[in-house]
Amino acid sequence: MSQRVPTGVLTALTAAAFATGAVLTAPAAGATPKAPAPKFLSASELPPHPTSSWTAGPVTDGFPETLGLCVSTEGVPAYSYRHREFRTDLDTGAVQLTVVTGTAAQAKALVKHYDDLVRTCADRLEEASPDVQAEGRDYGKVRVEEGAHVRGLHTETSWGATDIALLSVGRDGRTVTVVKWGQMGGFEGAPVAAFKKTTRTAVEKLY
Repeated sequence: MSQRVPTGVLTALTAAAFATGAVLTAPAAGATPKAPAPKFLSASELPPHPTSSWTAGPVTDGFPETLGLCVSTEGVPAYSYRHREFRTDLDTGAVQLTVVTGTAAQAKALVKHYDDLVRTCADRLEEASPDVQAEGRDYGKVRVEEGAHVRGLHTETSWGATDIALLSVGRDGRTVTVVKWGQMGGFEGAPVAAFKKTTRTAVEKLY
């Protein structure tokens, strides 16, 4: 099945198309030990844009809507979610999410859950709308801490809108991070090598 879609389309289809899969086990009330807050990427650590510099927003509590359809809190316990959004002056944006779970085992399960959602996102997008074509690609693992995985998603609508996104899911101990980069265009414009470097930095910086 071909797979293609833009950031705006992902957001618009989130409610209709998101299928969560297995529900993860929530930690017992009061069981999560206090730990330092994970650190975030800075603007200079994102894939360089050829004509515009990155601007980083504040670190904010909660789950970012800009992650779109592929990743969600549905079916996941109420962990501690924080995020930071990034933008350029043109059509490129990014977001980093951190999730602090109760144990390393819960974090490992959450990484698999999120990676499965990203892996199946293209199929779910096409099932949700006949006007959308989506293609996913697997760019492999990144060796860092407990590991990370990078995938790509291209989306195209029947009215001609087209977007490319790179998404990664990684873990350090009991903390999970998800990074998304996106812009208008296709796979040929995706900075995969630079995004893998960003992913490695994101996981290394957590603690």
